Amino acid sequence: MGIVHTIPEWLKHPEVTEKVIGVFYDVYNELGHGFLESVHEEALAIALVQSGLKVERPVPIAVWFRRRRIGDFRADMLIEGKVLLELKAARTIDQAHERQLLNYLRATDVEVGLLLNFGVRPEFRRLVYENE
Repeated sequence: MGIVHTIPEWLKHPEVTEKVIGVFYDVYNELGHGFLESVHEEALAIALVQSGLKVERPVPIAVWFRRRRIGDFRADMLIEGKVLLELKAARTIDQAHERQLLNYLRATDVEVGLLLNFGVRPEFRRLVYENE
């Protein structure tokens, strides 16, 4: 009998995030580390589309303050209109990377983000910001 994985009900968009994480590891295992972030991004986009996911990139993000547009940023990808991806090719994920993704989530209606690092070791963080 196989192992049954139960996904907590509170986890948002698990079907998308699990698939993206699996594709991320496939791309990492094929390419390895050491390439520019843009190379990893292109490979990941190809693999995500081939896996059947809808990929938008780059994702423009406007920052508003008191009804005035005060900044423009770009997240790397939006998957299925539900999950923002921010890619890194750094030695390791640090808090500044996490804050960057959380700020992107705060500035959009998207509530789930994945921070994917093509570093010496593959690593990811799943971040949630509830837009209530």
